[in-house]
Amino acid sequence: MISVDNVTKFFGQVLALNGVSFEMQKGEVVGFLGPNGAGKTTTMRILTGYLPATSGTCQVADFDIARQSLEARRKIGYLPESAALYGDMEPIEYLSYLGALRHIEKSVITRRIKEVVKTCGLDKALGRKIATLSKGYRQRVGLAQALLHDPEILILDEPTVGLDPNQIAEIRQLIQEIGKQKTVLLSTHILPEVEQTCKRVIIISEGKIVGQGSPQELIHQTRGASVYHVKIRADRAEIEKEVRSFPHFRSVDFGASQNGVAHVRLSFESKNDLSEEIFKLVVAKKWGLTELRREEVTLEEVFKKLTQ
Repeated sequence: MISVDNVTKFFGQVLALNGVSFEMQKGEVVGFLGPNGAGKTTTMRILTGYLPATSGTCQVADFDIARQSLEARRKIGYLPESAALYGDMEPIEYLSYLGALRHIEKSVITRRIKEVVKTCGLDKALGRKIATLSKGYRQRVGLAQALLHDPEILILDEPTVGLDPNQIAEIRQLIQEIGKQKTVLLSTHILPEVEQTCKRVIIISEGKIVGQGSPQELIHQTRGASVYHVKIRADRAEIEKEVRSFPHFRSVDFGASQNGVAHVRLSFESKNDLSEEIFKLVVAKKWGLTELRREEVTLEEVFKKLTQ
């Protein structure tokens, strides 16, 4: 549905995108992550025909965005970071106006407005000026206009920026529902939102793609040492002696003991899960075990490692 091949973009002497390449398949919901100024919005503007690339090609639903811009844009619903909403209009009036601009047939537009109002949960906003709506409802109106012409692809640039936690959860749920039928490229800084919404992640930094894959794949690829927190009722010297014999052993650290239970932090130079091996050792030595937990790497840590 989307193919970006070696796209470069200069603004004067400033290199904004440097050989960016990625693909998206039909029905994928992909998170597009990066620090401020990394090139996310520039990439999205090129994909939607708002900016030309300096070099490289973008295919959208088999149309070249540079040579077949109108055909490509018919396939795209775009919600920019600051949606161009007309505050003196009511939602139905605004959507009707945009339907006319998109040359949607009159016999179709009324039905489509009813469908997007239902999909985006805009019932409570009807009959009110857009300027009087909350930020959450204005974002819903923005999503409704992006969906109005029933596009195959949605490109959403920071759709939850400035929203409170309840509004973020509502928009996230809405995107999840839309993603069941559409191909969605979603730019955001809220990493838990990506983990809950997106099956795949693309990370960009300083105009280059620095990571691609599912959140789990990226975590596995960037994981260094495996760290385990274990609470054992045993002698410290014996614990240290036994764990040092493990393959890929890196370090052992002891925290404060309580009621004879030692808090042990074990580190190994291995990405594989060694929880079962640690448990077998505890059983073999007849130690008392009250906790065995592998320290998880978060997507936030992956993001920092790839972009700093």
